[in-house]
Amino acid sequence: MALTGLEIYKLLPKKNCGECGPPTCLAFAMSLAAAKTTLDLCPYVSDEAKEALGAASAPPIKLIKIGSGDKTVELGDETVLFRHDKTFFHPTGIAFEVEDSLNDAELTQKLKEINELEFDRVGLHYEVDMVAVKQTADAAQFKAAVQKIEAGTKLSLVLITEDVASAEQALEACKGRNPLLYGATANNYSEMTELAKKYSVPLGVKAENIFALSDLVEKITALGYKELVLDSGARGTSQVLADLTEVRRAAIKKKYRPFGYPTVAFATAEDPMEEIMQAQVYLTKYASVVVLKTTAKHFVLPLLTWRQNLYTDPQKPIQVETKIYEVGNVTADSPVYLTTNFSLTYFSVEGEVEGSKVPSYIIPVDTDGTSVLTAWAAGKYSAEKIAEAINTIGIADKVNHREIILPGYVAVLSGKLEEKSGWKVIVGPREAAGIPAFAKSRYGA
Repeated sequence: MALTGLEIYKLLPKKNCGECGPPTCLAFAMSLAAAKTTLDLCPYVSDEAKEALGAASAPPIKLIKIGSGDKTVELGDETVLFRHDKTFFHPTGIAFEVEDSLNDAELTQKLKEINELEFDRVGLHYEVDMVAVKQTADAAQFKAAVQKIEAGTKLSLVLITEDVASAEQALEACKGRNPLLYGATANNYSEMTELAKKYSVPLGVKAENIFALSDLVEKITALGYKELVLDSGARGTSQVLADLTEVRRAAIKKKYRPFGYPTVAFATAEDPMEEIMQAQVYLTKYASVVVLKTTAKHFVLPLLTWRQNLYTDPQKPIQVETKIYEVGNVTADSPVYLTTNFSLTYFSVEGEVEGSKVPSYIIPVDTDGTSVLTAWAAGKYSAEKIAEAINTIGIADKVNHREIILPGYVAVLSGKLEEKSGWKVIVGPREAAGIPAFAKSRYGA
């Protein structure tokens, strides 16, 4: 059970030095109890106190890593129920189920479809995370499927089997890949835990309901293993949602240790659209891994887009890099447009510039990811800042003219910007949608 702030305070050195951040040891203790800070920030805490305070200072949901290398998937380590309270840190892992009953050609094709699930959208790169190999045949066939998949993808692996012998053969086949071994149940948890220990891999734990899950987790942790991913066993959408919410709430609000681990959910609907809707529900609240079957790009892309939106820090708008962007086959005579580095603003401008058929340069000024008017009102899109960007970004080396196109909404900056930058300022359209007509009238597009 987690300690209260006062209980933690009694174990602290009571120096009130402020080196940990808060001004007093009592304030630090309260922050520690609320999981808003970490014990290692106190330079004077004793080893005995560290041991006693371990439960209070540990994150409410343990960080679990699946996979290896640059494809490692990090799960858990979340501290809030709602994104606006702080932020969510580790996006839900998206896994695709592949049965070992597929023949070589079918398996190769399925793996190809999964590997190709990569998308570039509004300057962001989306990709999926895992392949979940499910045993439906004997141990030899399961091992063969794991070997083929291990050789055919860099994505992290999930091994779905409740048979201990099959699990060990599969783990040998993908040694070093750190897969999630999914299959500890009330009937095999002792043997599966020993396997997970032997190969140092995370262990999926499945029960009949959340009450049985709590008991099973306590039995496994009593065996000395805590690299776990939890599954309540529910498969109906509403019950899965209820269980995921209850597990997350118990871990975050009650500091209930048996539920302090990442979770996995399976989308089971036969219709691909319904399956993606299930996955979206589980991704939202609060699955750490979602396993699904459909690999159709037009279904998967909306799910990845929603994941990106959900796991973006709401206090940090999506931004593009501040640099010179080239649209079309630019030359030294190409016009130069100014905008901000707010992703939506930039890509609106880029799309209209491309539609104008006039090759152009675009310079997004760093405004901390805010739009033109918002940035101007906040003093982040001033003549001085724009001039600095123009003169330091290197655009003068790319064009043989000194004309810059300013968004029409901030035309008031034109005179001062000319003075500060030395460039002639052309006031462009207010809205990005006006760029094609503007370009046609000015540049004969």
